[in-house]
Amino acid sequence: MERRDYPPELTLPPEAVGKGSLIGFSVVPDDAALIERFVATMLDEYRKAKAVGREKVVYIVPVGPVGQFERLADRCNAERLSLRDLVIINMDEYLTADGRAFISIDDALSFRRHMKEKFYGRLAPELAPPVEQRLFPEPCDPANVGRAIERWGGVDVCFGGVGITGHVAFNDPPEPDEVCSAEEFASRPSRVVRLSRETVLINSVTTARGNLDRIPRLAVTVGMKEILESRKVRLFMNREWQTAILRKLLHGAVTPRVPASLLQRHSDAHVTATMQVTALPEPTLR
Repeated sequence: MERRDYPPELTLPPEAVGKGSLIGFSVVPDDAALIERFVATMLDEYRKAKAVGREKVVYIVPVGPVGQFERLADRCNAERLSLRDLVIINMDEYLTADGRAFISIDDALSFRRHMKEKFYGRLAPELAPPVEQRLFPEPCDPANVGRAIERWGGVDVCFGGVGITGHVAFNDPPEPDEVCSAEEFASRPSRVVRLSRETVLINSVTTARGNLDRIPRLAVTVGMKEILESRKVRLFMNREWQTAILRKLLHGAVTPRVPASLLQRHSDAHVTATMQVTALPEPTLR
């Protein structure tokens, strides 16, 4: 059936996804393979950066997809791999209703809690990045990210996932009635943001069994500025609901309506996705 104004990239069959895109693309079979690729990439890029003389290696990292940090910690412990020269800037964190503080670290949704339990607390202390090299953007001073990046000589790799709106970190698209160019959106720095309705909804499905009231409405996030200025960007996608946004970011227009599409202008960006994410995004009643 013909659909008016239907984005043509959404009709691409699985075997065509990534072909001809300005963003690098690779497919792995399943979640386990994706996490192994994520961990291997983090370690490989760390070694490369040290080999070219970087005193500190700077990463921007996401919490989701989940599973990579405990695997990274276990591997470093088993192989005695030191990450003492790694600087980790987490992309984002949920905030309290007034936007002035992180949610409690005891909250199951806390990204700080996740990093503490799954990585820093699991990694042997003598192998772990020092406390001063573990950062989140601060709600009352999000410019702390930019200062840290300048201090340590730039971001070597920004790792990330992609939201249903195409957001990287919590950089949701502008509201429908908001006028915003790609250039202006690309220049937005770390800041406090209000999550889009779509992001609240999908996060409630993936993390709270559909409990919309449980998802905070405010968050602090690194900006598209810091992401796009990173020397390399490596994204990982493993959700069934990412089939459409994968096609849009790889093959659609470069637009703030799909924030990840701005990576088409980056000199070294790559997406790794599981096989299910390449499936044709067509409806199935079930």
